[in-house]
Amino acid sequence: MSKINSEGVSASRVFLPAGKAYANVLEFFIAQFPHILADEWERRFVDGLILDIEGQPLSAGDPYQPNTHLLYFRRLEREPEIPFEEQIIYQDEHIVVADKPHFLPVNPSGLYLHQTLLNRLKKKTHISTLTPIHRIDRDTAGLVVFSINPHERAQYQNLFRDRAVKKVYEAIAPYSEKMKERLPMTYQSRLEESEHFLQMHEVQGEPNADTYIELIEAKGSWGRYRLTPGSGKKHQLRCHLNALGIPIVNDQIYPVLTPYQEYELDFAKPLQLLAKEIAFQDPITKQARDFKSQMQLLGL
Repeated sequence: MSKINSEGVSASRVFLPAGKAYANVLEFFIAQFPHILADEWERRFVDGLILDIEGQPLSAGDPYQPNTHLLYFRRLEREPEIPFEEQIIYQDEHIVVADKPHFLPVNPSGLYLHQTLLNRLKKKTHISTLTPIHRIDRDTAGLVVFSINPHERAQYQNLFRDRAVKKVYEAIAPYSEKMKERLPMTYQSRLEESEHFLQMHEVQGEPNADTYIELIEAKGSWGRYRLTPGSGKKHQLRCHLNALGIPIVNDQIYPVLTPYQEYELDFAKPLQLLAKEIAFQDPITKQARDFKSQMQLLGL
């Protein structure tokens, strides 16, 4: 059996430590993941969702073998459906570049397994080794770059670590003549996690985040802004515009954290933030790469 199923979902890996006495592998899984019912683990064994490291299905009664790894597939009883389609805008033997719609997570986490950009692309491309080489929020739309070959992955990831990638975003946010007079500008601050894990906040101290902000166009009380981050802090763009008194349209986290809707998502109100452009020198081919999103934010 493959280590990636027909839905594009890769198996998770778990280590079987020494010094534990389990009668069989079923007993281990029940003890290792107490939040999952024993009946569910039994069904997964029956359905062939528990594998050895070579990808061969195991039986619930197979012996526990310490210092080995096993593979297992996650399964969700209910998962939010995201009714928007991603688009592949570039693919070669090294990378895949995709346009991610709003609301779609990049990686499996929490309630999301099949409805993620990673698993959709694995299913679409039949490439099981795809790995995103940078982050983008679930709420944000736009460009995401994936590495195809595991032995090349670190070289692409290092581009982001070394800030050798130019990323440009667009956002819709409030506009005023007073704000226009301040632009373009580079906004700097120190961002740290707040008491609530979903939010970042500004604190005193040496700046660790900077964003170059330009006005593209304005109409009435709304503006379209071009945002070029010089750093990559969590929620940096959302925090910085909020700190300037112009929070991004439909932001459910800044300035006020609203209750998270697990299944009843309001698809009519996407966060008006788009990863519009990404450019870098390819570390493998040495070519200059410059990709632009085909997606659009709301009109003014």
